Amino acid sequence: MGIRRQAREAALQFLFQEDFAVCENMDLEDLEERFALFSGLFQVTRKGRSYALDLLRIYLVNSEQINELIKQATINWRLARIAATDRNILRLAICEMVFVSDVPDEVAINEAVEIAKRFGGDESPSFINGVLDAVRKILRG
Repeated sequence: MGIRRQAREAALQFLFQEDFAVCENMDLEDLEERFALFSGLFQVTRKGRSYALDLLRIYLVNSEQINELIKQATINWRLARIAATDRNILRLAICEMVFVSDVPDEVAINEAVEIAKRFGGDESPSFINGVLDAVRKILRG
């Protein structure tokens, strides 16, 4: 497994954990401290930590825009209705699609689908693929 895949999976697991945390309105400093603790507990490789933290920073700074893209692409779905794993996979893939210039949309989508196969439910890969394809159409016309 490549370093970026490990990083994406670590970022996913961190976001999933944060969905259930009591802490509200985490800032960038809190993020770095919490992710360092998380990385130590879950043995995230040093090589993967940097990219995972980059994705998490991007999401933290741009969460409203990213969540709005998910809402636009999932007609008749409230964000809270989407399974936590799927919601966070979508968030990270959209981070890459919008804010990481060296990751083509196809790669971000494929990686998200592969991660959904590992961490999501039976319907997750097709759901993730469909939503991200809709996001790509919103972004690229």
